[in-house]
Amino acid sequence: MRGAVLMFGSGLCFVFMAILIRLVAERIDPLQMAFLRSLIGWIILLPFVFTAAGTVRTSRLGMHLTRAALGTLAMFCSYYAIAHMPLADYTALSFTRPLFATVFAVIIIKEIVRWRRWTATLVGFLGVLVMVRPGAGSIEPATFIALGESVALALLIIIVKIMPQSERTLTMMFWFGAFAVAITFLPAVAVWQWPTQIEWLMLVGMAIAGVLSQWQFILAFRSGEASFVAPVDYVRLISAAAIGFVVFAEVPVIWTWLGAGIIMASTFYIMRRESRLGRAPKPPAQSS
Repeated sequence: MRGAVLMFGSGLCFVFMAILIRLVAERIDPLQMAFLRSLIGWIILLPFVFTAAGTVRTSRLGMHLTRAALGTLAMFCSYYAIAHMPLADYTALSFTRPLFATVFAVIIIKEIVRWRRWTATLVGFLGVLVMVRPGAGSIEPATFIALGESVALALLIIIVKIMPQSERTLTMMFWFGAFAVAITFLPAVAVWQWPTQIEWLMLVGMAIAGVLSQWQFILAFRSGEASFVAPVDYVRLISAAAIGFVVFAEVPVIWTWLGAGIIMASTFYIMRRESRLGRAPKPPAQSS
């Protein structure tokens, strides 16, 4: 139950962050938001780093850099997608991460995936097709960018899987923040718009909500069974749809709900299967 409560709190923080992203994106470029989110989040982390001896010591700088590059790409994709598509659609597509992770686990780390998981993965991708309905009209670029976030985070999951156990969570978060700030600095300068006082408050709130969402997400999986905790994350879809309707007058179409239902059912099966086999995947630090 503790894991379920933490996952619910993570979802609420995510929805709050998405509202702020949508409001700030009216004038601030996603590249600049990604830089400020990385910088503010890293500054928040520093006091914890300095009080823990040996946190910055690592022998895997290359892996941390790759992880930060993928996480930064995912962060930009999520901010752009949230700013340019209905919140319910974006949230539903974000649940495709385990589907891509299954494919990459086979290709990159030669993980053995049997027919049940392959079937669930293919059904999940069918849900994506139901949502985007190719041939029904032009597909918005934001849809592909939202899927790009899932691809980047799926690759990040693989890196977390092969990261040595000696690398502590705080070490991983420290180097992720440091490299993310460095990667996003020049792109942010190129599109820089000086935020107003209200925008600064929203940007700080966005960063804090992102850190809290990430922190609760990780603790949730450490506190309970993955097969029990993961489905609670689906509350995000209902919350995002409700907020999108009330705040931004967005009405999800029937294809969004149908496709999202298929995606969530398949990802739930994959998580449950992983849990039964005793090798539930480690949750990645969320990009947002």
